[in-house]
Amino acid sequence: MKTSNALVLILVLLSISASTEWPTHTVCKEDNLEIHYKSCDPQQDLAFSIDRCSDVATHTFNIRAAMVLRHSIKELYVKADLIIGGKTVLSYSDTLCEPGHSQLIFCGKKKGEHLYYEGPVTLGIKEIPQGEYTVSARLTNEDHVTVACADFTVKNYLDYY
Repeated sequence: MKTSNALVLILVLLSISASTEWPTHTVCKEDNLEIHYKSCDPQQDLAFSIDRCSDVATHTFNIRAAMVLRHSIKELYVKADLIIGGKTVLSYSDTLCEPGHSQLIFCGKKKGEHLYYEGPVTLGIKEIPQGEYTVSARLTNEDHVTVACADFTVKNYLDYY
């Protein structure tokens, strides 16, 4: 009996470590707007939420994001792709942290520290595009190692007029 229990435990542990896909999380779901995300980093999931789904339609809305850093951040770069029908139609990249110029409060955080942000985010666009699409976002550090990665699926049928 002990041998079969040990075998089951080993199989469970192997299947957990062999899994490279995280669950899909719901950020918000209302009548005309749904946003879901899934970590695309096979080694780490992350937490992300929005105060109110309807706030996304405004220029600025409040978010909460959290994770434990697997890599230190001296420099931090973001790359985001808008993907429609499996094709990248728009890319955006920016430097968020670099020596002497840091846009974020968590620049300089070390491996193992908790990264937590709660506050406003401004998209810089008047309205989020309508339809169904994916926004793939990746944060990398100075060593080009992924710090965080998530694919956001958006279904937006909000009427802005």
